[in-house]
Amino acid sequence: MTPLRDLLERIATDGAVYDCSHWGRLRLSGRDRLKFLHNQSSNNCLVLQPGQGADTVFLTSTARTLDLATLLVHREWVDLLVSPQRREFLLQWLDKYIFYSDEVQVSDRTSESYCYRVFGGVAEKITAQFGLEGFTHPYDHVTVTHDGACLTLAATSGLALPGLTLWSDRPLGDLLCPYPQLSDADWEHLRIRQGRPAADAELTEDYNPLEARLGHTISFNKGCYIGQETIARLHTYQGVKQHLWGLELRVPVTPPTPLLLGDEKVGLLTSCTSLNGGAFGLGYVRTKVGGAGLTLQTPEGIPVQVVEVPFLRSVA
Repeated sequence: MTPLRDLLERIATDGAVYDCSHWGRLRLSGRDRLKFLHNQSSNNCLVLQPGQGADTVFLTSTARTLDLATLLVHREWVDLLVSPQRREFLLQWLDKYIFYSDEVQVSDRTSESYCYRVFGGVAEKITAQFGLEGFTHPYDHVTVTHDGACLTLAATSGLALPGLTLWSDRPLGDLLCPYPQLSDADWEHLRIRQGRPAADAELTEDYNPLEARLGHTISFNKGCYIGQETIARLHTYQGVKQHLWGLELRVPVTPPTPLLLGDEKVGLLTSCTSLNGGAFGLGYVRTKVGGAGLTLQTPEGIPVQVVEVPFLRSVA
């Protein structure tokens, strides 16, 4: 019997589709939409032109992480792709910061639109089908008409894998059903293997985006935004006390699980997935004890090897 190929290997050779239509999709419109988003999140939104995009982080006033979001700038609006469990919170949170003089409206487009991540060869076929040349930069996007509905194709898979994000006004089953489909469990496995932090796991109010190694989402010279003072202080004085890493284990463990160096707790495993008879996880490790190459253990004595992960390595 031929051994079952690893999921990452299958995606690399065959490509795949992940239906993430249950993720939150928010739309900002009005003259001040980019200025408003610029002031409420960590990245420099004002430099983005229609057809461009970026990742940005929403923070508390003390720079704790609320969510990692992808924004796509269109000519008349800005679209945000947010974590499914953060959609309602962010909708209300953003609305709270709209003042009477702001010309901006925030609407929830989740129930009236559809979103898909497509990887590898599938993304190449979709790009060719619409006659598009390769995108110049990550998050670049174009909007085309497909069966009478608007379809946006963006140059990001959400992971450190080649691919696209498709945002459509109608379901894309006719376009995507011929290709291998990923489940939510598959996505969870992939995002842990790749090192993408997730809401309620690595992205909580216990951590800031510098600890989560999301430096690509932060502008250090754009001026004031919510949480900016804390971020600037941590960056200037190198005050980040822990960082997010990949973790190799011999057996799966249930997060959250303490990470020990000798008898001292030096970190916390926050996510874990089975892998080839062993396991792979994500977790925070204190900066002072090291990073990749370090060997830790769980309270049960299970060895844990600290390693790099593609998503955090590519965006650091």
